[in-house]
Amino acid sequence: MRLRRWKQGILKLCSIVLLIIGSMISAACLHPGGLRADSSLPFAPGERLRFHLRWTVVPAGEAILEVLPIQVIDGRQVYHFRLTAESNAFVDLFYKVRDRIDAYASIDMSRAVRYFHKQNEGDNHKDVTVNFDWEKDIAFYSDGSSSKKIEIKPGTFDPLSVFYYSRMAKFRKDGTIECPVSDGKKCVDGTARIIKKETIKIVSGTYDTFLIEPDLKHVGGVFKKSKNAKIRLWITADDKRIPVKIASKVAVGSFVGELIAIEKGDSKDNI
Repeated sequence: MRLRRWKQGILKLCSIVLLIIGSMISAACLHPGGLRADSSLPFAPGERLRFHLRWTVVPAGEAILEVLPIQVIDGRQVYHFRLTAESNAFVDLFYKVRDRIDAYASIDMSRAVRYFHKQNEGDNHKDVTVNFDWEKDIAFYSDGSSSKKIEIKPGTFDPLSVFYYSRMAKFRKDGTIECPVSDGKKCVDGTARIIKKETIKIVSGTYDTFLIEPDLKHVGGVFKKSKNAKIRLWITADDKRIPVKIASKVAVGSFVGELIAIEKGDSKDNI
C-alpha cells in the first residue's frame, strides 16, 4: 500500500510539477486588463529555466523550460517552447519518468498552433499530437491508439504555450485571470486568483513575486479526490514574469518545484 501511494505521488509530481504550468495551472494567463503596453516580449529564443523537484522531502528530479529558435509551420513563423522532465536515479527505481512537451504558438502569441507530448512514465508510454485548425476552430487529438476532434474558442492555447502567453499579461493584486486552454481532449476556461505580492527566498535567490492560485475545478485525478487540494505558483513581479516556485498539497503528499538556474539554451530545434 505504501509503495502504491509512493508511485501515485511520483506520478502526480511528474505529470503536474514536471509540466510546471500544465493544464491545471494554465489559468495563469491573460488578465482582463489586457496585454502590457510595452510590445517587447518578456522571453526570447535561448531562455532556459531549470527546476529542482521534490515530493514531500524527497528529491525527485529536474525539469527544464526553454524557448527554442523560431520555426516555420505551414509557411508561417511560430514560437517553439519545450518542457523536459526527468526523475532522478533514486526515483527511477520506483517510477521512471522521461517526459517531453513541444508546443508551437503563432508568432504574435495569439493562439496555439501545434502541441506534442511524449510521455514516458513507468509503464505508461504515449505520444500525443494536437493540431489546431483555426479555419474550422477545431483541435485534432491523436495518441496513436485513439483520436478525436473538439471545438475550440478563439485565442485558445495549449497547456504549455499558455504559460508564455501569461508572461505578456498585466497583473494586479487581488485580480482574477482567465484564458481558454485545450489539451485536445477538452477546451476549458482556466481561471485563477492573484493572491498577493510576496517576497520569497529559494536556493537560486530572493525574488519579489506574484502568488497565483489556480481554480482546480477542471482538474481530475488525485486533485479531485483530495479535500482542500491546492496548487500555488510564484511568478516574478518584474517584466520577465519568470516562474520561480510551484507547490501543491494533495492526499498522497506535497510536491514542490523550485527554480535553480537560468541558463543559455543549447538544445537542437526540431518538429
